[in-house]
Amino acid sequence: MVLAGVLVLLFVLLLARVPVGVAIGVSAVVGLLAHGGPSAAVGFLETTPYAAVSTYTLAAIPLFILMAQLVLKSGVTTELFAAARVWVGRVPAGLGVATTTTGATFAAVSGSSTAAAAALASTTIPEMEREHYDGRLANGLVAVVGTLAAMVPPSIILVFYAILAEVSVGQMLVAGLVPGLLVTVTIIVTTLFLVHRKPALAPAGRRYTLAEKLRTVPVLGPVALLFLLVVGSIYLGLTTPTESAGLGVAGALVIGLARRRLDLARIRDALVETLTSTAMILLIIASAYLFGYFMTLTRITGTLVDAIAGVAAPPLAIFALIALVYLVLGAFLDQLAILALTVPVVLPVVEQLGYDPIWFGVMVILLAEIGLVTPPLGMNVFIVSKATGRPAEEIFVGVLPYVAALLVLVAVLAALPGVVLWLPETMGG
Repeated sequence: MVLAGVLVLLFVLLLARVPVGVAIGVSAVVGLLAHGGPSAAVGFLETTPYAAVSTYTLAAIPLFILMAQLVLKSGVTTELFAAARVWVGRVPAGLGVATTTTGATFAAVSGSSTAAAAALASTTIPEMEREHYDGRLANGLVAVVGTLAAMVPPSIILVFYAILAEVSVGQMLVAGLVPGLLVTVTIIVTTLFLVHRKPALAPAGRRYTLAEKLRTVPVLGPVALLFLLVVGSIYLGLTTPTESAGLGVAGALVIGLARRRLDLARIRDALVETLTSTAMILLIIASAYLFGYFMTLTRITGTLVDAIAGVAAPPLAIFALIALVYLVLGAFLDQLAILALTVPVVLPVVEQLGYDPIWFGVMVILLAEIGLVTPPLGMNVFIVSKATGRPAEEIFVGVLPYVAALLVLVAVLAALPGVVLWLPETMGG
């Protein structure tokens, strides 16, 4: 009864738009008071929040956020799109393919899906509209492409999951690389398929000469080097994720200053955005640990594990039910809230089924990506809608083919977990 009451309180607070960290924290304290009494609640409050957020590994989160903000303030997105347009613009739906590759490249130096969606919406959609792209296709595509930042390393969500699941942050970041590339290819193939079936949705672009393509190297080169510096150093075992995040901040700052796109005002804005986002994430982490202790007191995790062990069904079928739950949650909650609430409870169940926690993290984040573009919440859809003035209902229609394609990818990765795990298993150091 206590557990049911706390869960009802939590969802009431979330539906009332109380900040996620506050909603989880208040619910956890109420649960601790009801189940363990005032002494237990005070004891946890005295030690848990500080212990949860004072680890060295967590320093990677503000550093990755700052790196993304510096890249964003440098105005790199516009030039990345122009460069991608030169390389792939001549194919059918060339601007759509260029938008996808731009989103993937931006995701490689940014860990925020919402920031990626906002930047792409203001950069690429006006260009596609000028080329007479179908509005639903253009807006739906940008909303979906923005989700790549959740998967392509360095992703803040991947770091967040690794901390909650107590797995290697470095392996978790590297594990997102192949699935991120597969999501990119899936989006491109879906776009080409839609345009092949109905050519009126998007025209082909013009052909560019080799000389024009080579002139884009100064734009693409620094971004590629920044990605290799951050992810490559982790993969080779040369740095910890926190150290590589520090290198990323230094690299982003050098790129912005060298291009004369960063001044003191933009750097200050980047720092303020970083502090705001970091405070929000640390509050969620501290609240999630409190909620986890409450769930431990209720023994719900052990009960679930025992119940799953007694189910006469294949592990893949049980995982399919878990995936369905995540899809439903993704339609109502943001990614951080979903991970904070579910990972402490669901992960032991998944491990009981014999699945790897790093593979499960990739799957959960891929499902959360889909939640970013599905109704009724669909955060990326509303960001694109606000940026372009298009009705959210129209954009939801535009994302439907991409959601179907991504669900197929989820099924493939569920059946072939080695696709996710082989790269982190080859890491150095």
